[in-house]
Amino acid sequence: MTSDPGLPLEGVVVLDCTQVMAGPFCTLLLADMGADVIKVEKPDGGDDMRRLGPPFIDGTSASYLAINRNKRGIVLDLRSEEGRKVFRRLAERADVFVENFRPGALERLGLGYEELRRLNPSLVCCSISGFGQTGPYSERGGFDLVAQGMSGLMSITGTPGGPPVKVGVPIADLTAGMYGAYGILSAYIHRLRTGEGQLVDTSLMEAGMAYTFWESSVYFSTGQVPGPLGSAHRLSAPYQALKTRDGYLNIGGATQPTWERLCHALEREDLISDPRFATNADRKGREVELAALLEETFCQDTTQHWVDVLGAAGVPCGPIYDMEQVYSDPHVKARDMLVELEDPDLGILKNIGIPVKLSLTPGSIRRRAPNMGEHTEEILLQAGYSAEDVARLREEGVVK
Repeated sequence: MTSDPGLPLEGVVVLDCTQVMAGPFCTLLLADMGADVIKVEKPDGGDDMRRLGPPFIDGTSASYLAINRNKRGIVLDLRSEEGRKVFRRLAERADVFVENFRPGALERLGLGYEELRRLNPSLVCCSISGFGQTGPYSERGGFDLVAQGMSGLMSITGTPGGPPVKVGVPIADLTAGMYGAYGILSAYIHRLRTGEGQLVDTSLMEAGMAYTFWESSVYFSTGQVPGPLGSAHRLSAPYQALKTRDGYLNIGGATQPTWERLCHALEREDLISDPRFATNADRKGREVELAALLEETFCQDTTQHWVDVLGAAGVPCGPIYDMEQVYSDPHVKARDMLVELEDPDLGILKNIGIPVKLSLTPGSIRRRAPNMGEHTEEILLQAGYSAEDVARLREEGVVK
């Protein structure tokens, strides 16, 4: 066991048969909190994410390194009967199993949920797919872009009258991974109470839909189909990005007191008494006109000037950062959202920090992502294989 004592998931063994984004993000969340995540990769190239994005070293992408930190790695050929035997032994000793194969793929290998439950009744299994394990689309492949389109996200992203636009990050992938981790931890608490494992089933499409609280509620209550709003809010105004002399500024004038503080800070008290903007409903109904009036004032000075002025007045606001500006921000550094890991082979690796802080048992970034099969021998020895067994499996091409 390699998990550090004092971490909240110390001692929890996770068997990870995932690749690319949604599944590896799920297991990353568990690994950051101390779970011993054993990443199983295929012999022919391993996780496809190794080749996606800018290469960091030996052709392995920086994206792979980012999303597979804190894990151990084994290469195992699940197409061979001997490889499946090794996998079953690992599953018997695991607490959690996570996979993002297309539904039915593991069943065809004899490694589906029912088989794993027979081997280990207390195992918590999590399947992350494009559309879930049931329903007419269950056998379709899952891709973030497709899920963003079919979940409704692309119909509400972008500017009015413009072409379909996806959210800038793979939000369906990442959210499916987060819901997977949420489901795993919920099922694990049930297991602690009862000793009983279960199947956690989530999908990219459902993850995308889960973000549409505002838009779904509008549709449910009015029958109207919401469209894209640019940076504006679905229900409130002014709540959007507005142009300044040297860029843009996000402001949140959503409530009546905040709206009035904004007007005082801009020395535009005339807008408070203007009947066109008397209530939030009035302002929302005339938000394009209102934005143009506000930008007349904002364009007279810089973004930073207005951040200082509005901040002093108690008006929620902020600049729009690029990635360099994000990681230069003193608050980001103070919250440990930029973490540097010193690795003897790769030097200094920069990581996104852990976004949830636990007061007694905080997570930590302890190791880089594994090389192909880096911990194969270590994992097999812990599973009860002898050194001779490991050598034989290697010679047979079952493991690397």
